[in-house]
Amino acid sequence: MANSPLQPVRGTRDLIGEDFRAHHHVIAAARRVTALYGYEEWATPIFESTSVFARSLGETSDVVSKEMYSFDDRGGDSLTLRPENTAGICRALVSNGLTQSNLPRKVFYAGPMFRYERPQKGRYRQFHQIGAEVLGAAEPLADAEVIAAGWHILTDLGISDGVVLEINTLGDAESRDGYRAALVAHFRAHEADLSADSRVRLEKNPMRILDSKDEGDRRIVATAPTIEPFLTPAAAGFFEAVLRHLDTLGVPTRKNPRIVRGLDYYSHTAFEFVTDRLGAQGTVMAGGRYDGLVEEMGGPPTPCVGWAAGIERLAMLMASAPAAPRPVAVIPVGEAQEAAALGLLQSLRRAGVVAEIAYKGNLKRRMERANKLSARAALILGEDEAAQGVVQLRDLDSGTQETVSLAEAVTRLRA
Repeated sequence: MANSPLQPVRGTRDLIGEDFRAHHHVIAAARRVTALYGYEEWATPIFESTSVFARSLGETSDVVSKEMYSFDDRGGDSLTLRPENTAGICRALVSNGLTQSNLPRKVFYAGPMFRYERPQKGRYRQFHQIGAEVLGAAEPLADAEVIAAGWHILTDLGISDGVVLEINTLGDAESRDGYRAALVAHFRAHEADLSADSRVRLEKNPMRILDSKDEGDRRIVATAPTIEPFLTPAAAGFFEAVLRHLDTLGVPTRKNPRIVRGLDYYSHTAFEFVTDRLGAQGTVMAGGRYDGLVEEMGGPPTPCVGWAAGIERLAMLMASAPAAPRPVAVIPVGEAQEAAALGLLQSLRRAGVVAEIAYKGNLKRRMERANKLSARAALILGEDEAAQGVVQLRDLDSGTQETVSLAEAVTRLRA
């Protein structure tokens, strides 16, 4: 068959067969685990007012300046396909008047995100994330528990081997004021060697230089001071409490003073689950505390903490996708038996048994169809069987066959 001239847009892909089963398995596992931790699932629009992301990601960030899919709609409003979903969740909290009631709220989400960047292994322009947010909790136990939920998901997916939680603290506002001054002094001394983007950030938001991917910048960042000497006693105590809770919850950790978040609304905990099994794309789950974001969205000061994880990357770590369920094939021998076969088919489905019927063909062709479907059993219904209320139950793995009642066939196949 000739290739169709219509192909997926660069950086997107179709999820079909094994790819979709892996994708669905990640979401199902995350949904199941977060429910155990008391999370409710929210779904926000895939596009928002551009200001939602300009506020949350920072005007000078690469995402805002280079990667967002933004457009003016027919009414002249600037809209953006969401590049991440924390901002949308916080906007939803404010828009729906939920900032003053029933806090904290634990929120889980799953869905597509969009960024215009160079496609590579595990990275697409339309990609998918799961995420968990705790909205309205200032205590270090909230940080530890949301991280533990992420670790639980990785464990349930069977991909935690070789994955390490790297964690740092960004301190409180007072800690960051002292740290920021030290960073400015350090980067001023190397200003001539900084990239153009980082020279702009030095004036507007020097902590963002720590996020730079430019190789020259990375060498300068490697000798930059860390925040630890600038932590206030309160900030140091908060971080110690998070680490202590994580140890109690059974989450192995490794301190990494280079994990940062460059925007002012981030504070205290910043973390990443990393692996060396994905090449350059080593982060599989990342998050932190963002106590100022809801206020950026026009709400009251609301402490929050959470994480997001790329579904594509999590799926790549899985040994294989879950196998498709093997159906039971219902095979009428002749058109006269189709009505009875359809009744049996629906009885199986109502009992929770995956069941299929070929739409046409003689016995031989319908059996061939059953084999193509990798059916585990066939229920063969001929004229004599229909008259007696029985069916031939054939095990397609062993080849054994026996006559059973219709009710018994449903019971046995359900078991």
